[in-house]
Amino acid sequence: MQLWVGLGNPGPQYAMHRHNVGFMAADVIADTHGFSAPAKKFQGWIQDGRIGRERVLLLKPATYMNESGRSVRAAMDFYKLAPQDVTAFYDELDLAPMKVKVKRGGGAAGHNGIRSMIAHIGDDFRRVRIGIGHPGHKDRVTGHVLGSYHKSEIEPLTDLLGAIAAEVPWLAEGDDARFVSDLALRLNG
Repeated sequence: MQLWVGLGNPGPQYAMHRHNVGFMAADVIADTHGFSAPAKKFQGWIQDGRIGRERVLLLKPATYMNESGRSVRAAMDFYKLAPQDVTAFYDELDLAPMKVKVKRGGGAAGHNGIRSMIAHIGDDFRRVRIGIGHPGHKDRVTGHVLGSYHKSEIEPLTDLLGAIAAEVPWLAEGDDARFVSDLALRLNG
């Protein structure tokens, strides 16, 4: 069993924020792969499904970004999962918009949701970093991250989220390189 965590903030006022792209990815994955309806559990919403041969639980913590690790820890403890079973989907300032990279381990790079996860479960989990780009100056970072996607970004964002959902079977199988490669081909083809 794998636990995939979409990071974001709960509430309609945050729905289209760049910081919520992890929630968006979780929703599209659940819809594309026919996951169960969301259930309120582990201080968040959890959905159950299968991707290929793998059972995957999708979790959207309702603790707000800065406390995401509490929700993840509760789900891990209940299902007796290790950090290696966890994948986090989240926004990444240091990646160009609509680019995706996957890595395991490392620091938080200033991301409070990842910082909280590291504090609660350690750093040995997989990260699917979804680029939102840097606004150019550190004084504009908060407004950029907590700002909504622009109208001109909606179509590329929709294409990106659909491509992520289509290619996640590679993640489920543990082939991160193939996921990234096929994602790029799908988006640039």
